[in-house]
Amino acid sequence: MGIIGHFMSKKRVMQLVRGLHNLRPQHRGCVATIGNFDGVHRGHQAILARLRERAAELALPSCVVIFEPQPREFFGPDTAPARLTRLRDKLALLAAEGVDRVLCLSFNPRLRELSAAEFVHKVLVEGLGVRHLEVGDDFRFGCDRVGDFAFLEQAGEREGFTVEAAATVELDGVRVSSTGVREALAAGDFVLAEHLLGRPFQIAGRVLHGQKLGRQLDAPTANVQLKRKRVPLSGVYLVSTEVDGQPWPGVANIGVRPSVAGDGSAHLEVHLLDFAGDLYGRRLTVAFHHKLREEQRFASLEALKTAIAADIAAARAHWQGQLHNLLAGPTD
Repeated sequence: MGIIGHFMSKKRVMQLVRGLHNLRPQHRGCVATIGNFDGVHRGHQAILARLRERAAELALPSCVVIFEPQPREFFGPDTAPARLTRLRDKLALLAAEGVDRVLCLSFNPRLRELSAAEFVHKVLVEGLGVRHLEVGDDFRFGCDRVGDFAFLEQAGEREGFTVEAAATVELDGVRVSSTGVREALAAGDFVLAEHLLGRPFQIAGRVLHGQKLGRQLDAPTANVQLKRKRVPLSGVYLVSTEVDGQPWPGVANIGVRPSVAGDGSAHLEVHLLDFAGDLYGRRLTVAFHHKLREEQRFASLEALKTAIAADIAAARAHWQGQLHNLLAGPTD
């Protein structure tokens, strides 16, 4: 089945449809938007708020059309920007924004070759029966690159749907964009990243068995599965997560682990302060708060052990003043 899952958020159910061929007659008639929605930042949230409003006005479901892989990943997998959110996390965030349905299109040679007119006809008209479309003010599509807001307006007049352009969102004079979030993360500015996202930057994944090297270094770590070629962070960070409903402070290394023989792919290893439980098989969501240092290569495991001890001491000192508030959680 192309409908591979439903995502729950605040008692709402969001439906996922994989591919045009899995659309059914009951999926026709909706209010839609199209884009990558990488990070589902506050600019995206503004578009989704308008999507909900228009859907309510027309008494129709809201639908977000996304692509896998993202177009830039299709054209240049080695040069495409690192993702802020994997597909699973993106879907959870869209569900939290009250989206009714997501149509995930495989960005393959067949889709890449569609002209703007063919995309409108096959996806928006025949596939979804769109009644209203929300798009970003810089949105372009189609192999001929003629698909823009003016093109969609003309198509809507012919096909019977309306189009609204979502203006760029600025916060304190800063344009909200996925690129802006990546730049903030690269600069270690987690305050700005959180401001643009509307939440702390997070990476989620399942805890897998690793090389157990952390135990030899007096710093047992949770090896969090990344499932991505590139990540927007590299280094050692102050982090927090939640275990059994309890917020927990820690320190994490994300990168290729240059001091340890490996496969050269990115890894996320999290050490939770004073935690002694078993995390294997659990799914952790790790929030990043501050960068301690760059990832570096050490000449020996003893040197690495010394550096990790210093990282943990720095994390403990930072969290000590905030530990009570963190463990107490939010108050009414």
